Amino acid sequence: MARLKTGVLISGKGTNLQALLDAAADESFPAEIVNVIANKAGAPGLERARKAGVKAQFIDHTLFQEREDFEKKLDETLRENGVQFVALAGFMRILTPWFVDKWKDRLINIHPSLLPAFKGVHTHERALESGVRVHGATVHYVRPEMDEGPIIGQAAVPVLAGDTKETLADRVLEAEHKLYPACLKLVAENKARVTAGLVRMDKDCAPDPHTVLSNPCLR
Repeated sequence: MARLKTGVLISGKGTNLQALLDAAADESFPAEIVNVIANKAGAPGLERARKAGVKAQFIDHTLFQEREDFEKKLDETLRENGVQFVALAGFMRILTPWFVDKWKDRLINIHPSLLPAFKGVHTHERALESGVRVHGATVHYVRPEMDEGPIIGQAAVPVLAGDTKETLADRVLEAEHKLYPACLKLVAENKARVTAGLVRMDKDCAPDPHTVLSNPCLR
């Protein structure tokens, strides 16, 4: 079976990109990372891609007067590289409806909170300030509204006594590195499809009712 040709958009270190690259290095993984694009020069994630033998490119968003002009260049580059599906991995740009609609249901993102809680930035600080006992990460299909879209998977971590935003962020990031490849695998195997605005899972992927956040297909 052909592997899903996936492009990854990044802005920085690329640790979630590395998790995807590591997963895709196994030829039995149903997705192949074929293109990595950064909007910031010198983004460390570009070197991660090169070391994995993946085409890595820099497109400077500051050279474009309009956001859509930058996104048209992104779209053109992704398609030139045969990309069929796009994963955002620390891409620090809000995408316009033009790009999101172009890649609707072929564009996913990872967010460091259990959506719909704590949309936007500074999620770990806000989690600590709110007093929640459980925090985590979410992988979802992208929609024009910020941090909206059908949820594919979530990973929960405890908020511990004495946590700082840094210690909590480290715990969430460790969970992200397991969650993102698992969710991309689900999508590539066509086991997480969008129907009527929600992700519908195959029956063998149904969450355990006793632990709502678990999912056998994400293990």
